[in-house]
Amino acid sequence: MAEEQAQQEPQTQVEGGNQFPPQFFDCVNEYLELTNKQSQQYGEKNISLAALFASARFNAHVFLANVKPISAAEERTAFLDYMSTMYRRMLNEHLDGMGEERGIDVGDSELADEYKAAGVQIGRLKQQAASAAN
Repeated sequence: MAEEQAQQEPQTQVEGGNQFPPQFFDCVNEYLELTNKQSQQYGEKNISLAALFASARFNAHVFLANVKPISAAEERTAFLDYMSTMYRRMLNEHLDGMGEERGIDVGDSELADEYKAAGVQIGRLKQQAASAAN
């Protein structure tokens, strides 16, 4: 019985210290395929704005669908702060990772202290470690 349960539970992948089921990355990849296709037709900047607009609209829907109506006004600011903080963190992680992959100096990361604590050397942290070793 436990073996059957283990086989039915989706395996998770770790990304940025968080665990996500495989279908999470399927959704992300499907979404990115669509935005890449649309970018070819309408331009990257237009689709970037459209994606932000759609994300904000969808997340407002999710908030309103899950909050008790009597609590919506009271929970609004905390929701906005949470979503803004989460987006900024994700954007930092992607700038750091993609800058590293592409060999582009994207500046000092807002997550540098967390990277140092975890022993992660990326971007300028990697350059500083190399300079200190010489």
